[in-house]
Amino acid sequence: MTEKPAIVLVHGFWGGAAHWAKVIVELHNRGYDKLHAVENPLTSLADDAARTRQMVQQVEGPVLLVGHSYGGAVITEAGDLPNVVGLVYVAAFVPDAGESPGQISEQLPPAAFENIAPDSDGYLWIKPDKFRESFAQDLPEDEALVMAVTQKAPAGSTFGDTVTEPAWKHKPSWYQVSTQDRMINPDNERRMAERMNPRKVIELDASHASLASQPSAIADLIDEAVNELAL
Repeated sequence: MTEKPAIVLVHGFWGGAAHWAKVIVELHNRGYDKLHAVENPLTSLADDAARTRQMVQQVEGPVLLVGHSYGGAVITEAGDLPNVVGLVYVAAFVPDAGESPGQISEQLPPAAFENIAPDSDGYLWIKPDKFRESFAQDLPEDEALVMAVTQKAPAGSTFGDTVTEPAWKHKPSWYQVSTQDRMINPDNERRMAERMNPRKVIELDASHASLASQPSAIADLIDEAVNELAL
């Protein structure tokens, strides 16, 4: 492949496309001009994968999918499109066939599990006063406050939605582990990465919000994936 792929960024639970803000700026400054960030409804894995596929299908040429957190499950489900040439996982879920993010979390519960609370409509929230310590302890208080107030709650049932045919079994992949992650157990991240047999795994001394606290390192990994795919 000689054409540099477009990059499609997929957010996770408790956030939207704007969670990628610093990574977008970093990639833009490195000369990437084909950047897209999906805004998923977080209503079901099927809905989110469908929305992601719609965006990918609007892109002419190859696409590198990048998923954070639950966004990893989305790119795993949506990455079967023929123009998707690779997958980058950022502190993300990587379910196997018939597996859900909820099942993965139950195996090794995250440190902040008790800070997630449902509302009367079935949506799951991180308790606002616990958001920074749970999701983004390495961000300044002001940034974490904005994330807490603007958090996008997923439908609780989405945690139980299972992947059908995992794209990582057929597409090259890369993975970033956050060693201080309190939303996904870091050992779960390592386990998922290992069974995926990715081209590369990096570990960052970061919270779950590594895309915001260490955008340069995340951009480095994306850049490396692009360069490998171009060989």
